[in-house]
Amino acid sequence: MRYILLNPGPVSLSEGVRKAAVSSDLCHREPEYFQLQERVRLGLLDVYDCDPDEWTAVLLGGSGTTALEAMLSSLLPRDSSLLVIENGVYGERISRIAQIHGIDYQAVKHEWIGAIDSERVEAALAGRAFTHVAAVHHETTTGRLNDVNKLAELCERHGAGLMLDAVSSFGAEAIPFDSNALMGCAATANKCLHGIPGLCFAVCRISALEKAAEPPRTLYMHLPLWREKQDSQTTPFTPSVNGVLALDKALDELAGQGGWRARHARYTQLAGEVGRALSRHGVEPLLSPGESSCVLHAYLLPDGKSYDRIHDELKQRGFIIYAGQGSLVAEMFRISTMGDIGHYDMERLLAALHAVFSR
Repeated sequence: MRYILLNPGPVSLSEGVRKAAVSSDLCHREPEYFQLQERVRLGLLDVYDCDPDEWTAVLLGGSGTTALEAMLSSLLPRDSSLLVIENGVYGERISRIAQIHGIDYQAVKHEWIGAIDSERVEAALAGRAFTHVAAVHHETTTGRLNDVNKLAELCERHGAGLMLDAVSSFGAEAIPFDSNALMGCAATANKCLHGIPGLCFAVCRISALEKAAEPPRTLYMHLPLWREKQDSQTTPFTPSVNGVLALDKALDELAGQGGWRARHARYTQLAGEVGRALSRHGVEPLLSPGESSCVLHAYLLPDGKSYDRIHDELKQRGFIIYAGQGSLVAEMFRISTMGDIGHYDMERLLAALHAVFSR
């Protein structure tokens, strides 16, 4: 049985991406690999039409958190001060990274199911001269899509640079690359881009990389080192070669399907079908309409049904869903519509949802 992954990454792969991942045995010190590497780096910039004279994509081996930690530890100079916006697990993770690296930071904390309070954020920015702000774009704890356009406006007003955790939004949601405040975003291959796990990247403003932390806070995750080597057609350490092969194909497929806007529309369509199917059985969404990302929606557990039971019954039918986190674990479950999900898969899923929730 082929499982359809409805968790927020990794995703169900297309046959083309799966085959591409093992299509060649490449040495990472040969010109064939460097040509591939450069094509993928430029392809990542093309997703949002980023000017390569202003932006660069830096590839790293690891999960999305690797890219996030690399971006924060690299782009924050030694004398920086960081304002962290928290409204879920991943916002809190930003604070933890800052703490581990000894970065001067302060957090504006919100309830996990709450939207970002822009008035509180502006008050914090007005009360202290923060050099940078960091936030999660799509907070998959609840599925909330945070208003990063508003954050970018606040950062512009107060002269702060903005860094985004775009791990669960890059390739499917609008990102404000046209804002002068945006310094970089961290993302991964194995979510909205439909690549395989083990490869992540940061898309950074070149001017921000040129002002990076010195001396470096890390060896492996120092983005200026990776950028320097990748620009010079080499690599400082062994990269995720198979991940780069897969992402090369995944980017081709994204472009062929109409780019991130078409992917956004597709995810929205599929999420709507799932939501309507669940609504017919009295299953309510956690957030109000328009607050969730197209990528993932969270739903309240109905009376008399545990997550484990729902998960196991759907898994028996070929579908993998995701539990809540932290204090929400007993209240909700999550369904994502990323990945290679076709018409037949959706017909099966809707039938499976009916069978599980009509009991």
